[in-house]
Amino acid sequence: MMTGRVNPEQTLEKQGIKGASTVHYNLIEPALVQAAIKRGEGTLGLGGAFLCTTGQFTGRSPKDKFVVRTPLVEDTIWWENNAPMSPEGFAALKADMFAHMNGGELFVQDLYAGADPEHKINVRVVTELAWHGLFIRHLLRRPARDELEGFAADWTIVNCPSFKADPKKHGCRTDTVIALNFDEKLVLIGNTAYAGENKKSVFTILNYILPGKGVMAMHCSANHAIGNPDDAAVFFGLSGTGKTTLSASPDRTLVGDDEHGWSDNGIFNFEGGCYAKTINLSAEAEPEIYATTSRFATVVENMVFDPETLVLDFTDNSLTDNTRCAYPLEAISNASASSLAGQPKNVVMLTCDAFGVLPPIARLSPAQAMYHFLSGFTSKVAGTERGITEPQPTFSTCFGAPFMPRRPEVYGKLLQEKILATGASCWLVNTGWTGGAYGTGKRMPIKATRALLTGALDGSLEKAEFRKDPFFGFQVPVAVHDVDSKLLNPRDTWADKAAFDAQAKKLVDMFSKNFAQYVPYIDEDVKAAAIG
Repeated sequence: MMTGRVNPEQTLEKQGIKGASTVHYNLIEPALVQAAIKRGEGTLGLGGAFLCTTGQFTGRSPKDKFVVRTPLVEDTIWWENNAPMSPEGFAALKADMFAHMNGGELFVQDLYAGADPEHKINVRVVTELAWHGLFIRHLLRRPARDELEGFAADWTIVNCPSFKADPKKHGCRTDTVIALNFDEKLVLIGNTAYAGENKKSVFTILNYILPGKGVMAMHCSANHAIGNPDDAAVFFGLSGTGKTTLSASPDRTLVGDDEHGWSDNGIFNFEGGCYAKTINLSAEAEPEIYATTSRFATVVENMVFDPETLVLDFTDNSLTDNTRCAYPLEAISNASASSLAGQPKNVVMLTCDAFGVLPPIARLSPAQAMYHFLSGFTSKVAGTERGITEPQPTFSTCFGAPFMPRRPEVYGKLLQEKILATGASCWLVNTGWTGGAYGTGKRMPIKATRALLTGALDGSLEKAEFRKDPFFGFQVPVAVHDVDSKLLNPRDTWADKAAFDAQAKKLVDMFSKNFAQYVPYIDEDVKAAAIG
């Protein structure tokens, strides 16, 4: 049986997925919520939000992600970061997964990724769970209903959580698998119900395709001045650095909170929605994101709630720290209707330095920007994981290594070229510690961070006097209105200056050792920007 709208030349049968008892094509939100509730996949929460759990996996499984190794991609994939799967293993995986789905009920969403029509791709997502269809309908971009009968997929993602892979037969690591085949333009996901795998598979696809067209693919948020899309900014940053909070400023228009492209036309959001963390979310600090958790059809993942009142507990991490909600961009009042903006005037790289060494803001040259982009530095702090007794550096190149199919320097060079071509100003912003390392110092005051960031974005900070940092070589403002000058020189915030010098040299050494892997692949100007 078949329900919904679909291109008759693009049915699952014609794609080789045969024998399903029922296929639901392009159901809209109320129908997907109704189906998910009827199938027992979750609970209808306050305001009509859909409350669900993802079972064993409450986050991504990066070690179980594979790229099929074929002549087409052999010379362009970063194999040290992307585990290979043989074409024979993928063929067996595909046959076994499709056979497993025979007789089941399936949900299909035909969507697209990329707000710029010149660079968008059509994506079909086939899911075993109705709420996965709802999730991806929020996260990707939705064609008009009258476009669906002519929709032709560029890529297909098949997600079957009930299927277990066979490592020996399929050439994977465990019975969980995410396999991308660039020849067949097909992604297979098995034995994980974590919905983020769907979203990140699309990001990985675009991260491969777009650089081949001279378009920079970025794991970043973006905004622009209200009423002026040509005054745009992008914000790179790993988890915990403030990427979502700082880009979602009420006095600017939000382009998107996670994944963007940068082309000759400007920047564009890949997505049509947001996938926000909800742990410790408050109505006071993040009122609009908080409101989405009681909005009709919002997907609320792995949050504990009262079984009688359905009230969510935002502080309970007993299932996972990675509690999340997924909702469409239009749920945020200051979101851009087009998800497009002009060439960025500012590129911001966010870091949470738990060593207490980096200044709250620094101006970077294009070469320094490439250096810090390839480094992708932030910190884990004592107490966050068992066995960590002092700050530990985390270097995730391009601020998103798990989603980068090409070598890091490909993205780094593209970023440097875009910065040079547009004249964008580049900033490193530390939202971490000052006055000492974690445990001794204190978190950088958010008021100071906002004041410095506002100055960077409105251009006033460029007029400040700058000094050259003796350890990292970037430019640091000496004095800024409404910001304590001590904060601008981290050494002044430490009671023990010798201890600061030792800590700074330690961090410099960590950067240098991490960056050594890129030295054979980069230009001399970036090598000169490298520290140590």
